[in-house]
Amino acid sequence: MMERSPQIRLLGTISELRQADALLRTVWGSESGDAPMPLDTMRALAHTGGYVAGALSGETLVGVAVGFVTAGGSLHSHVAGVLPGQQGRGIGLALKQHQRQWAAETGLACISWTFDPLIRRNAYFNLHRLGAHAQEYLPDFYGPINDEINGGDLTDRLFVTWPVPGCATPPPATDPGLELAEPVLVSGPGEQPVRHAATGPLLRCAVPEDAEALRRRDFDAARAWRLALREALGGALADGYRITGFDRSGWYLLSRKDGSA
Repeated sequence: MMERSPQIRLLGTISELRQADALLRTVWGSESGDAPMPLDTMRALAHTGGYVAGALSGETLVGVAVGFVTAGGSLHSHVAGVLPGQQGRGIGLALKQHQRQWAAETGLACISWTFDPLIRRNAYFNLHRLGAHAQEYLPDFYGPINDEINGGDLTDRLFVTWPVPGCATPPPATDPGLELAEPVLVSGPGEQPVRHAATGPLLRCAVPEDAEALRRRDFDAARAWRLALREALGGALADGYRITGFDRSGWYLLSRKDGSA
């Protein structure tokens, strides 16, 4: 028997938003601390034309996404989460597709959001599955956040945009040629990051297999990866490269914006 797709709908009542608050606290491991998205803020956004949506499996809320309309006429998706144990069922993708449809119907040109560039599964989902475009590397964008996901680490983020014309989900990005790209950051002995000097037209930049597990196991090693990725990936973007994709094996792919060697 095929599993039913989650139902996605806007949330607005205080009862619904309390459930959304509880879900986000569970996802971020912040039940007793600061909320990833405060309840009063969600209430204000839902009432004034912002985006607050939930994914339901039957009567159970299993995912939440919250965003606000920017001064530039786009939707900024500030937070989105799926309950532990519910990942891999297409809930995150369904939420993104609903966001895209809502943005198009609202007359918005694109959706933006940030994500941790060290997290391999998120990079693959955002850049390959969705086809979002990486715009800039933001060092320690939110400052330290002491929840189970961030663990007090530096909150470096990639800022991405996702165009919404026609609301058609773009096809996965084509492989830009991993074997032709020079490595600028690799995983060395003991999972330590190793930098390489590379200036060719195509670069590749590694991330650890599981940065969250690495941080729980060895915070210093995870911090070394954070700083190495900031220097390698952030530095490449500052030097005129653009991110063209993310390979499932754990590599960012970059090329020079002007195509020169």
